[in-house]
Parts: sequence; structure tokens; C-alpha cells
Amino acid sequence: MLIDPPKVGVVGGGSIGVGWAIVFARAGLETTVYEPDADRRSILPSEIHRRLLELEAHGLLDEDPDAAAGRVAVGGGLAEAVDGAAHVQECAPELLDLKADLFRRLDSLADAGTTLASSSSTMTISDIAAGVPGRGRCLLAHPANPPYLLEVVELAPAPFTDPAAVESVVRLMSMVGMVPVMVRSEIEGLVFNRLQGALLREALCLVRDGVVTAGDLDRVVTGGLGRRWSVVGPFAAAELNTRGGIRAHARSIGSVYARIGLERGSEDPWTAEAIRRAVEDLESRFPSARWEHHVLWRDRELMKLESDRRRRAEDFREPGGRPGDG
Repeated sequence: MLIDPPKVGVVGGGSIGVGWAIVFARAGLETTVYEPDADRRSILPSEIHRRLLELEAHGLLDEDPDAAAGRVAVGGGLAEAVDGAAHVQECAPELLDLKADLFRRLDSLADAGTTLASSSSTMTISDIAAGVPGRGRCLLAHPANPPYLLEVVELAPAPFTDPAAVESVVRLMSMVGMVPVMVRSEIEGLVFNRLQGALLREALCLVRDGVVTAGDLDRVVTGGLGRRWSVVGPFAAAELNTRGGIRAHARSIGSVYARIGLERGSEDPWTAEAIRRAVEDLESRFPSARWEHHVLWRDRELMKLESDRRRRAEDFREPGGRPGDG
């Protein structure tokens, strides 16, 4: 059960650990970071403070950076990070033996009501915590990087995870401004990395085959797909791209996607059941009766992004130079 406001522990002071510490401290939570390397410990406070200063400069911090930084304590003792914590977020390197050992130690040190989450992007919590006596309070809470700017967090419990522990972590993540997404079965790579990997695999193939340069491919994403997906995801983009929504999109181009998949050695057809599930969800968010209204909303959101992008480009353009020079 969460205390109000809860104290949290972060295990590991690398880039993800720093990101989580900023998320928690910015939300007003006392945060203790455990980092076993003395050299790394010595620079963590200044690194966290520097990033908080950047957030303030961009209007993304509602208080003095010193106040937020003052909520973060850095230490070399695991017990110190766990003591009194309502939640512990593990951010150690992607080594199974290391993570499994850490979870056994965390389980022995933490209070009975403390939830234990791993930030792992390559392992399941079943891999990490199957041998932990208190494994019912363990789950994955995988962030995008950096978590203080990309608010989605994938929550992936194991079959042995107590639903009450999941609910507790959902409340905590929502409290600190994150957007929890439930991963309903344990899969390698979760959702974020599978999507990222699928795009990167195709991108590498296109560059390998001489279809496009790496720079031009990046421009296709940053100037096209990435901008659109920042407003609507791939399903909603297909729904709003043409009248008739994703059903019409599947009829007109689904066979093309299937041939592309076969070209890459993957047979994953768009089944009628998969389309039905997508339509059911999309209809709840973008009712087809208001299709034109939703298209106008999408366009207005893209217009806001484009207007802001052009303003920033002018702000940072120096005479005779490029945006961002220097």
C-alpha cells in the first residue's frame, strides 16, 4: 500500500536510473539511488541537477531545480535505498545473474508491502524473479528513454505477480506523471522494443539494398512517420487516413504489406480477427460517425507541431548557419 507521498528507491545509477530519479523527484517523492561504483556515485548529483536545469529552461519543471535535486540521495548501500521505500525500481545492467541476485537481496531487505520492479527491456520478470520468495510483488516496469520526457511505461507482470502489486505500481506511475500500459503476456522485447526493432530491421534492409541512404531514411521518419505518430499511433493513423478506416486500409494495401513481409521472410497476414479487434478499440476512441471531425483534430494537432517546429528553427538559426549550429 502506498504511503503519501511515498519514498522510492532506485537501484543503479546509469542513464535509466538517473531518468527514474528525475521522474520521482520532479513529482515530489523522496528518492534514494543505490550505485555501487564510487566514481559514478560522485558525479550523479551534478548530472541529475544539470538535467533538472535543462527541464526548467524548457518550461518542464514547476519548481526550483535545487528543490527537486534535494529530494535525491545517492548512496552505496542497497539497504539504504530500500529502507522505508514503497517502491524500488531496479535499473542494473542487462545481465540475468546480476538482476536475479539483486531481486533476491531486495526481497530480503524490503518491507512486506514494497513493490519491486525491473526496468529490463530484454528479460521477463519470470526470468529475473522466479526464485525470489516474495516474487508476488515483482514485475517489469519498462520505460522509454529518457523517462522524464517520454512518459509511457510498460507494466509486464508474471503469472505469479499479485494483482494488488500491479495496481499499486499503476497508481504510483500515474501519480508521478507516467502513462502505464499493460503488457498482457510475457514476451521478449515487450511492445516498445518490438515496434522499434521492426522499423529498424526494415530500415537496415533498405539501406543495405541501396534503396535509400541512412540520412534520407531518417528524414522520412522525422519529417513524416514520426510527426504523425506523435499525434496518433499506427492504428489510429490508418483509421484516419482514408474513409472506411482501417478496414478500407486493409482492403487496399493489406496485400502489399503481406508481400513485403514475405519478401523479408515473414508471413504475418492481417487476419479478419486481428482487424476486428483493432476496429473495436478504434471505434471506442474514434467513432466512425465523426470521422471528419477526428481528421480535422489530427490536422490541427499536426499544425501546432509544425508551427512550433518553424518557430524553434527560427529561434536557433544563426546568420549564415544551420539550425542548431554551435
